[in-house]
Amino acid sequence: MRRFVAGMLAVLMLAAVGCSGKTTTGSADEMVIRMNIGTNPPSLDPRVTTGLPEAHVEIALFEGLMRLDQYGNAIPGAAERYEANEDNTVFTFYLRDGLKWSNGDPLTAEDFVWSWKSTLDPLLASEYAYQLYYIKGAEQMNTFTSDPKWENASDEEIAAEFERLAQDFGAVALDEKTLQVTLEAPAPYFLSLTAFHTYYPVHRASVEANPEAWFRSADTLVGNGPFKLVSWTDKDKVIVEKNPNYWAANEVKLDKIEFYLIEEETTATQMFETGELDIIESGVNTAELDRLKSEYPEELKILPDLGIYYYLFNVEREPLNDKRVRQALTLAIDRNAIVTEITKGGQVPAFALVPEGIPEEGSGDPNDDFRKRGGDLFAEDVAKAQQLLAEAGYPNGQGFPTLKILYNTSEGHQRIAEAIQEMWKNNLGINVELTNQEWGVYLDSRSTGDYDIARAGWIGDYIDPMTFIDMFVTGGGNNDTNWGNPEYDNLVNTAKKSADQAVRMKAMHDAEAILMDEMPIMPIYFYTRVIMVSDKVEGWSMPLTSPLNLRDASIKK
Repeated sequence: MRRFVAGMLAVLMLAAVGCSGKTTTGSADEMVIRMNIGTNPPSLDPRVTTGLPEAHVEIALFEGLMRLDQYGNAIPGAAERYEANEDNTVFTFYLRDGLKWSNGDPLTAEDFVWSWKSTLDPLLASEYAYQLYYIKGAEQMNTFTSDPKWENASDEEIAAEFERLAQDFGAVALDEKTLQVTLEAPAPYFLSLTAFHTYYPVHRASVEANPEAWFRSADTLVGNGPFKLVSWTDKDKVIVEKNPNYWAANEVKLDKIEFYLIEEETTATQMFETGELDIIESGVNTAELDRLKSEYPEELKILPDLGIYYYLFNVEREPLNDKRVRQALTLAIDRNAIVTEITKGGQVPAFALVPEGIPEEGSGDPNDDFRKRGGDLFAEDVAKAQQLLAEAGYPNGQGFPTLKILYNTSEGHQRIAEAIQEMWKNNLGINVELTNQEWGVYLDSRSTGDYDIARAGWIGDYIDPMTFIDMFVTGGGNNDTNWGNPEYDNLVNTAKKSADQAVRMKAMHDAEAILMDEMPIMPIYFYTRVIMVSDKVEGWSMPLTSPLNLRDASIKK
């Protein structure tokens, strides 16, 4: 979340007349929760999505082999149990009896194999395909087209080579209920990954019948989760209802969830206060956070998070191709002012990439923390920033071109961008312009490199530094900076292939140090999760690395 994050705030809201939990659009006895996720999802295909808004919906529609409990522990999902060999490189998953898709079709182990293979297909161009590289043969299947000899190959030729390479893929259906997965090397977080959306199964017949838009319609989006799609109205809401074919349908108490797509913080917050929303996952009005803390001490929740809010530099754009310029911009802002005067949600200024909350494995100290061990990797210093900018040829900002900060539409992102704009003008004498785009357009602009400086956020997909570190390998699916460094890539590879935790941790510390010297990104703060949840809503969960999960939610009568 994942992975890339759409916004910095979340709100859970109850659909009610008053707060009774009764909907005005259906039966008076329906139990419905209305939750704002802040923006229109670009897709609900879990193989290709990268953002938190869509992840909130997908966790309702799909389920992996494992799922996460309220504490973030991997527990059985579609798989009833699993076995692992001695060195944790071979996992055998045993699916539950009678698993079905939401349309009633049987769900088998081969559905997982096909789904994972389709994610790795280079013709799909999934930015998150690298999350499957832990499986034997997966990386070669996904990356062979990077060889220049495939530059002019036809789709048919690429498909044929992909199928040839897939013969050695480490995920194999031993029978309809048994899936065996062989890893390239031990990965201590692999079980948690199987609860992540890239590992969700998709319904092959529906996908192949309408590859470009199967996820848009309730008739063709066939899932295996606790809910199924009812409707999706762009820029309005996504509605899901209880899936009677879910293996634990008797445990699901809600009849419906309505996911609202409201970008304006003032609107979302007002709707919560009037009882029109039960949860705000995205859209808490940070400008009124002090008042909300006072008036809604139980409903306003500031939760821990494993994530970072940062800016990307497009290193192919002048003058951002000069490391000194990137360093100057990074050193010239006041992070403490941002978190105390703008976000006000207990966020922590970030002076590195990886946040606190991840154990330093292999140190022998169970309380050791990767971030605390690594410390701050840079410090704010306006004088040093001015010196670096002068060395790059822009003394006092003279001759510096007017760059643009791109952010996805949000009042919170706008306030932060305006503050940074003013800091750079006052401290460096440079001018930047601000531009906002709707979520899907913004993602396209980032992925195609059509930006100078862009807002970004990242929530870890699992509790290990690698969930942050491997984002910035050369050509990585989520590396939109156009930056690459062979030494960095080698260190990431060392950390991924080694079973020695001390070796892994050192390699990731060394890689992070390179990233913070080269500065293709500008860390701003480490997230907390600021959400609002009606006191009538029970049973919801949002552990570290997970979207908000309503599988076990209910409404107090």
